[in-house]
Amino acid sequence: MGTALLVAVAVVVTGVMLWAYFTAQRLNTLHIRTDAALAQLQAALDRRAAVAAALEPRLAEASAQAEATALVPGQFTQRSDLEHRLGEEIRRVCEPPPAQLVDAEVRVQLAHRFYNEAVADTRALRLRPLVRTFRLGGTARLPEFFDLTAF
Repeated sequence: MGTALLVAVAVVVTGVMLWAYFTAQRLNTLHIRTDAALAQLQAALDRRAAVAAALEPRLAEASAQAEATALVPGQFTQRSDLEHRLGEEIRRVCEPPPAQLVDAEVRVQLAHRFYNEAVADTRALRLRPLVRTFRLGGTARLPEFFDLTAF
């Protein structure tokens, strides 16, 4: 009876350890995906700002300010505000917007969607009670969503 109990405990402990290991690996993969999506979003936003400035000189100042502000986790508010302002300027100045600007905007919308989906997936796993209890997310900060309004 003692040996059977010991084997049962060993199986349960091994199962929990395997679950924890694979969950931590999945979290790592999700964080890498989120970081890559953030870099793509930054590049798409910068490209849109550059295209807007190149096509319409009146957008140069708003574009330069947006491009100069990095998309840093934990500090999205400033870049989001600048992107909102740039979007308003684009709507005001370019009616209808040129094809190059529409293409850049579509790329921004796709990158924005991919980033927020990656954030949602990461947060869904990170906020599970057992994942939080065992601290499987390590010291990585919880990713945040980026708010963006289309033009």
